[in-house]
Amino acid sequence: MPLKRIQDFLIQHPDLSVTYFDQSTHTSELAAAALGVSPAQIAKTLVFLADAAPLLVVTCGDKKIDSRKLAKTVGAKKIRFADAETAETATGFPPGGVSPIGLLNEIPLYLDRSLWDFATVYTAAGTANSALPLSPDRLKELTGANVIDVCK
Repeated sequence: MPLKRIQDFLIQHPDLSVTYFDQSTHTSELAAAALGVSPAQIAKTLVFLADAAPLLVVTCGDKKIDSRKLAKTVGAKKIRFADAETAETATGFPPGGVSPIGLLNEIPLYLDRSLWDFATVYTAAGTANSALPLSPDRLKELTGANVIDVCK
């Protein structure tokens, strides 16, 4: 079902296509190795709980989120990383395949400015062995996400 949501989304956007791999790409390092790019070019989608409500942050694969900066930016008192079950329930995607497009539910979505260090970034595409290449501008256009600066 997660893959079908991505495929349905892409029908509306024929300029985009998913790349599938025989091996797992569920971490930035594995995805980068499969694609032949640096881990920084992998756009990892992370699920956080901000005062118990889920939100997504997409950032470069080599970056770490500063939870204090994130809390201040989104106006939350407490930020914590979501566990795998919460992430899958909130997004409809399994860990390692969380995509910023085709989400099961509407969730606040943020793109870290670090993504603009690259002309092309690679998001997960609903499975732990897929990637969707696109520009950060196109990702912002498709998701309507806000651009923030929350990395260390």
